[in-house]
Amino acid sequence: MDSATITAVSSNGTYSFTKPNRDSITLVAGLGVEGDVHAGVTVKHRSRMAQDPTRPNLRQVHLIHQELFAEVGDEGFKVEPGQLGENVTTAGIDLLGLPAGTLLRLGAEAVVEVTGLRNPCLQIDAFQDGLLKQVVGRDAVGNIVPKAGIMSVVRTGGLVRPGDRITVELPAGPHQPLRRV
Repeated sequence: MDSATITAVSSNGTYSFTKPNRDSITLVAGLGVEGDVHAGVTVKHRSRMAQDPTRPNLRQVHLIHQELFAEVGDEGFKVEPGQLGENVTTAGIDLLGLPAGTLLRLGAEAVVEVTGLRNPCLQIDAFQDGLLKQVVGRDAVGNIVPKAGIMSVVRTGGLVRPGDRITVELPAGPHQPLRRV
């Protein structure tokens, strides 16, 4: 994971499936991406707000691995950074293999804590028909494994840019696998 880097950063101040790429984003401790519609202490995802708007926001920053774009590209889909709604696109790190509670230093200052897996939704098929099936896999025993990135909360704020390095700090064991949040 020595070569883990950020390849793109994205944010959007309005609800939209895709997020435009930016030159930089600012992470704010306890809130998320400054100016992003999903920033906040409590849930901001519309379906979760409908269930219980007082729940903590465990989905402040969405990270997705650029390698997924190549994987779905092999199946005929063209996906670019920000198009699946992520805030941070990464390369060279197995995001899905990280345990819950992992700290990721993004650039010089910002630190996020990994909370779980993104639960892919039907909007992915609205974006490109058939893509949802490509971003959901199965593990060795047949359990469904979402592959559309991970979610995190901001522990330390800071500026994040494409090209920034990612440093991983694993939590004390025993490690807990990521679950959908």
